[in-house]
Amino acid sequence: ATVAPKAAEAAAAPAAPAAVAPAKPAAIPDIPHTAEKLSNVRKTIARRLTESKQTVPHIYLTVDIRLDALLKLRGELNKGLEPRGVKLSVNDLLIKALAASLIQVPKCNVMFTPDQLISFSRADISVAVSTPTGLITPIIAGADTKGVAAISTEMKDLAARARDNKLKPEEYQGGTASLSNMGMYGIKQFEAVINPPQGMIMAIGAGEKRPYIIDDTLGVATVMSATGSFDHRAIDGADGAQLMQAFKTLVEAPLSMLA
Repeated sequence: ATVAPKAAEAAAAPAAPAAVAPAKPAAIPDIPHTAEKLSNVRKTIARRLTESKQTVPHIYLTVDIRLDALLKLRGELNKGLEPRGVKLSVNDLLIKALAASLIQVPKCNVMFTPDQLISFSRADISVAVSTPTGLITPIIAGADTKGVAAISTEMKDLAARARDNKLKPEEYQGGTASLSNMGMYGIKQFEAVINPPQGMIMAIGAGEKRPYIIDDTLGVATVMSATGSFDHRAIDGADGAQLMQAFKTLVEAPLSMLA
């Protein structure tokens, strides 16, 4: 029997996909508990980080960095800055080092879009700050051209206002790369989730005394582990490795990033 044209077309056409049922909430175990409605901030964090892990192919690169020279320089700078009421943190110097590294390795100071690769000529560093309502990333704009005292003063102001929920949107939206430091919690090393649409984030672990080879002799040095997470759509592994190498070099010879 001849199949009618319309029937043949219907048979050849793929079946319409079944509507995806919304995910059901997880069953809550019968254990004493409290429940708190998700805040808009927490919902935004959940949405953006889920989007990042599901759509951005992350590549992770880790280096160990000797901190002794940076700590010595920080002490000397703080003595000179004391009359101005400025006290540099290690993180302030790492913000500067990351910014300088991005300018030195511009292939990592980028943003991926579906049809373009955006390359930035300025390093705006988003710095992860924990607040009572969740994580937020205030931005040090143009950190590559700012002095470390200016970075320190600005960072203290941004962090204080972030914790009081007083930041303006333009002070935490944007940025060309991020820095997340968990060393104060004793975390040795971690892999941070990229803050989209940025191309990379630097995760900083704790500085600690470790056995270390110095001039072919086993000694003890203050060492930290830093891990860069890179968007592999935009940044090749070799370029990410150059960024990590530049960051390590600047932190281990910190006077060069102040020039």
